[in-house]
Amino acid sequence: MKQLLKKCYPAVILLLVLLIPTIVFAQGPPDPNDVPIDGGLSVLLVAGAAYGVKKYRDYKKNGE
Repeated sequence: MKQLLKKCYPAVILLLVLLIPTIVFAQGPPDPNDVPIDGGLSVLLVAGAAYGVKKYRDYKKNGE
């Protein structure tokens, strides 16, 4: 069984290397004018604010 797996690893890696570009560009190259910056950026800002509030509350709780 282990010998069979050792023989299959190169074939699996070769298939992955050949299929990854096809999967990545399945819908064609992206248009540079259609980059969705706002969705991810707003989520990061909210997450950063929540993390800052948590750290501030922990600091106040441990300081007193």
